[in-house]
Amino acid sequence: MNRLAAMMAALVVGLAALPAQAADPRAALVDAVAQRLSVADQVALAKWDSGKAVEDKPREQQVIDGAVARGATLGLERDRVARFFADQIEANKLVQYVLLADWRRAGVAPATPRADLAGAIRPRLDRLQQHLLQLLAETAALRHQPDCRERFAQLAGAYVRQHDSDALYAIALDRALINVCE
Repeated sequence: MNRLAAMMAALVVGLAALPAQAADPRAALVDAVAQRLSVADQVALAKWDSGKAVEDKPREQQVIDGAVARGATLGLERDRVARFFADQIEANKLVQYVLLADWRRAGVAPATPRADLAGAIRPRLDRLQQHLLQLLAETAALRHQPDCRERFAQLAGAYVRQHDSDALYAIALDRALINVCE
């Protein structure tokens, strides 16, 4: 019975620690960045089907300008927001370039359902943008701490392990978080 009581106590202590970890806004930011990256597959498929280039400077600038404007309402620094979202775009493009190259080598893209770029993918990215901005505001003080880079690297590593991410998405996640610390 003592052994069972000890196991139950350890379980309770372990479960009690989970909300504290889950409540870490840095972990939530890493998760939201990874969610944004997960859209890259669908963007690449849309660009494969349409023949459009990965690089779309006017659209990229529109996304950054929108983020900067929304970020200002949350008290976020314009340059920081612009740099953060430029990093998100570059990480997403990295995934797109690799996927498109893989499909070109194979001569075919995956036969998976396609999402409409303008009707489904961009609205999802817009929702993620608002969520990312909120998380940037919530993590402002944490992103100034001396151990910021190490902490985000650890959280990104934990995310990659937990979600069994492949090397491409691990690299893209690191790229997306390159300038998250201040």
